[in-house]
Amino acid sequence: VLAECDVLPEGAFSILPASRDGADLFTTDERLKLLSFTGSPGVGWELKAKAGKKKVVLELGGNAAVIVDKDADLDHALERIIFGAFYQSGQSCIGVQRIIIHEDIYDRFKAMLVEKTATLVAGDPKDRNTFIGPMISEKEATRLHGWIDDAVARGATLLCGGKRDGAMLEATLLENVPTGCDAVTEEAFGPLANLSRFSDFGAALEEVNDSKFGLQAGIFTRDIHQVLDAWDTLDVGGVVVNDVSSYRVDNMPYGGVKDSGLGREGIRFAMEDMSEIRNLVIRRESA
Repeated sequence: VLAECDVLPEGAFSILPASRDGADLFTTDERLKLLSFTGSPGVGWELKAKAGKKKVVLELGGNAAVIVDKDADLDHALERIIFGAFYQSGQSCIGVQRIIIHEDIYDRFKAMLVEKTATLVAGDPKDRNTFIGPMISEKEATRLHGWIDDAVARGATLLCGGKRDGAMLEATLLENVPTGCDAVTEEAFGPLANLSRFSDFGAALEEVNDSKFGLQAGIFTRDIHQVLDAWDTLDVGGVVVNDVSSYRVDNMPYGGVKDSGLGREGIRFAMEDMSEIRNLVIRRESA
């Protein structure tokens, strides 16, 4: 037993570790009416294909973007983007992976990001001063380190970080990453963020949408017209204004589109998914 609480009725919440073969039974057994899965797109969509008639909710991967417009509060944007890109060592499906900055403030904000990122302490997560801990495994750290090296070999600029020691990978910033590099098109799920610049806000929105994923996006701006344009244009599950893509509270409708998933999480939305809407009609006899 890992933990007990007296808040829920006995049997209301259970954790059952299982092998992959054992877990398949939950996917195919018709007695279970809802499958909710959080994980990789490859596994999630495969489970949906096996699920048959049951409802399916998928919360999958992403390579989330934030736009920093020329009128943004840069100190606030810096604090939030550093957190959004590197909390949990970047191992979050809605972590900031793409930072799209207006050309008028690009050099200034890039310098701020590099300076702040270089101060992040990597090491033992039990140490209060540590911000960047190890990735889930050395295999995953090696995979992401390879993506970084590949991007640099193909013309990207390494602004800071990029070194690996076992499962530890430094917080890393790249710029000018060529189209098609895994570092920008796939889900990094690690301490990596990529910088690019824009001159036209519409082009920035197109860059956000130029992804097979669509979880959430962040926009830092004081211009309500830009906000409304983003809301109308972005093909994502959520748009967060003056905060990062990784903003989330449990009562909001959280989820994505495209390869990022299906359905929505959140208390109200989970209750609806776990319910069958029924209709009762009573015709009164004529007087």
